[in-house]
Parts: sequence; C-alpha cells; structure tokens
Amino acid sequence: MSDIKISCTAREQIEAICNKCNNDPGELIHILHEVQHQLGYLPEDVQRVIAAKLRIPASKVFGVVTFYTFFTMTPKGRYPISVCMGTACYVRGAEKILEELKRILNIEVGETTPDGKYSLDCLRCVGACGLAPVVTIGDKVYGRLQSIEIKKILDSLE
Repeated sequence: MSDIKISCTAREQIEAICNKCNNDPGELIHILHEVQHQLGYLPEDVQRVIAAKLRIPASKVFGVVTFYTFFTMTPKGRYPISVCMGTACYVRGAEKILEELKRILNIEVGETTPDGKYSLDCLRCVGACGLAPVVTIGDKVYGRLQSIEIKKILDSLE
C-alpha cells in the first residue's frame, strides 16, 4: 500500500464529510458524491482516506468508484462535456457531434485539454431522448444539436 499523499486541507474536508455522515459505510455513495464535488475527482489516495474513515476495505470504495460512471479518478476540465451515445442520440447524429468536439478541442474521449478548460466523455443515456442528440456541459443540457452549433456553444462559455 502506498503512502497517502494529499494535502491536510483535502484530508480535513474528506474527514468532515465522512463525520457528517456518521462514518456510516451505508453512506458511501453519498460521501463519494460530496467528496468529488469538493475535490473534483476521487484519486486512489482520497479513496483510501474514505475507506479508513468508514472502516471498510479500500477495494470496496474502488469498486464503487469504478462501477458508477459519474465518479472519476482523474481531474476533469472546468467545463466537463459529455456526449450522449444512447440509441436515440446515436441514431440522430451524436457521433458527428462527438467528432466535431474532438476536432475543435483537439482531444480524445477521456482526455482534458492542456489548459484544463474542457474534458470530453461519452455516456450511455442522459434521459432526454426527446431532445436527441444531447450534450451536457457541466449541469446544462443542450438538445437537438447539430455539429455546426458546437463552436458557438463553446465560445459562449468564455
């Protein structure tokens, strides 16, 4: 097991979140959501702190983090972009939108731009099939998109 290498401030934040949930292992998903919201991601050393506070194996925390696509072990950009690749979105052109995002941002799925501004991912379903194809940027949903609109949307984030 490697030494934990996180800041004292981050450790205090993690411990406060765990304490707020009474260090209850049944609150693991809730704790992971809160910690990720605070820190931006859940690297291995953060998972180990959570496991220790909850007195559960680190492998259990890792299993939950890697099972749910919402959780990430790598830092995301200031503007996390997700392209829905569910059936309705795919049929209505999500692949073209994804290709345009990759071209404009010059990154692949799972990567973050060098300036830390954008990260790009795909997901299976946003639950907005009537708006297909759909892209989320942060908490905002963009529906009925065409690839020619992507540049304008990205420019509006400035």
